Formats: sequence, structure tokens, C-alpha cells
Amino acid sequence: MDSYRHLAAHLGLDLVAVCLLTFAVYYPRHRRRDLVPAYLALNVALFTVVAALAEVGGTGGTALGFGLFGVLSIIRLRSDSVQHEEVAYYFTTLVLGLICGLPHLAFGLTAGLSALLLLVIYVADHPRLLARSRRTIVTLDAVHSDPAALRADLARRLGEPLNWTVMEVDFVRDLTVVDVRYREPEHSAGARLAAPAEPARGTAPAWESV
Repeated sequence: MDSYRHLAAHLGLDLVAVCLLTFAVYYPRHRRRDLVPAYLALNVALFTVVAALAEVGGTGGTALGFGLFGVLSIIRLRSDSVQHEEVAYYFTTLVLGLICGLPHLAFGLTAGLSALLLLVIYVADHPRLLARSRRTIVTLDAVHSDPAALRADLARRLGEPLNWTVMEVDFVRDLTVVDVRYREPEHSAGARLAAPAEPARGTAPAWESV
């Protein structure tokens, strides 16, 4: 009977932690409903598998559990593309299910580790942390042979360039595709989308925070 109470307490802790992560932190910030059931299902599924494999004991249940954890990670990362911060949430849900599903881990320690995970992801993905840093792929209507001229062009259109990579140069159409990380000007730091000073021809840039 005590083992069932222990398991129920760990399950309750896991559900509270993953719901806080998903509904209180992730969804209000990123608004991707399609990942909400994925996070919840993966967390509860891993908790269930780890709790069940713990009963196997010395016949290799622990090793099988960690193997399953690795396989789930590989499968998820090879599926539909997600942003890097969403990958962080994904791994956090898996780790929560893993540590909460370990039956021999003390409840207080489990609660403390879960709280630590939630605190780290809350702070690391806070909108005010590096709020002016941005990343975009932009198509310029010019080809710059001088890196200083390219930097000046990017600064004029976007803000202070921090780092950039030239992905494609088209001399026929006079186009340059650049993957750039930059710092927004202070007057536009509060805006999620900031229009360039001059429109660039070609595909529109995909804006995101880093």
C-alpha cells in the first residue's frame, strides 16, 4: 500500500510540474498549441515506462529505460522542425517524467529537482533576457565584396550586427542571402517584428528571438 501511495505522490508531482511548464510557462510565451499534447503525452508516457521498468529491477530495466529515453529524443528531433527553445522545453518534459518516475528517489529530492528544472527554463527563456537579440535570414538586393560594406548594409536595415553568415550569393540577380544575428535598436526593442529600413527583394525574413 505504501508503494502505491509513493507512486501516486510522484505522479501527482509530475503532473503538477509538467502542467506548470506547459500551461504557465511555454504556451503563454510561444503559443504553439500543437506542441502542448506532445509535451504532456511524452512526459506521462516516460513516467509510466520508468515506473514500470523499476519493477524489473536487476534484469536490465534501468538500462532499458535510459535507452528508451535516447530513442525518444532521436525520434522527436528527426520529426517536424522545432525552434531551439522548444527543444529545451521538450527535453525538460522528458527529464521531469524520468526523475518523477524513479520510485526509489525521495519525494523531497524529486520535488527539489523538478523545481530547479522549472526555475532554469523559466529564467533561460524569459522574454526580458537578451530581449534585443534577434536572428533572421534576409535577402539583400545587393552583392557586397567588402565585409565592412555588408555590415553597414545590415546595420542600416536591421540594427547592430553581432554575427552573420553569407548563405548564398547570386551575381545574376544581384542578391545575397544572409543568416544574421543582430541587436535591435533601443527604440524598437519592444516590438516583436521590426520592418527593415528598406524592403529587400526575395523571400521575406523569418523573425525569431535567440
